[in-house]
Amino acid sequence: MSLQTFVTQFADGFNQTDPATINPHTEFRKLEEWGSMMALITIAMVDSEYGKTLTAEDIKGVNTVEELYNLINSK
Repeated sequence: MSLQTFVTQFADGFNQTDPATINPHTEFRKLEEWGSMMALITIAMVDSEYGKTLTAEDIKGVNTVEELYNLINSK
């Protein structure tokens, strides 16, 4: 998976946030729409698209979309 593909898939999970505003350096937890539901959507997307398991604790340890991408690749 490429970083840009991941950013696009991550951004597609948001309903009210303009996907064009999400990039590798976006601090996703600062997005107004981010919350426990978006975390679950992200965990499910990573599982279905990449066959990797993320936990809420994993997500708490990263700040940007790129850091999340790197975490997934390290699993």
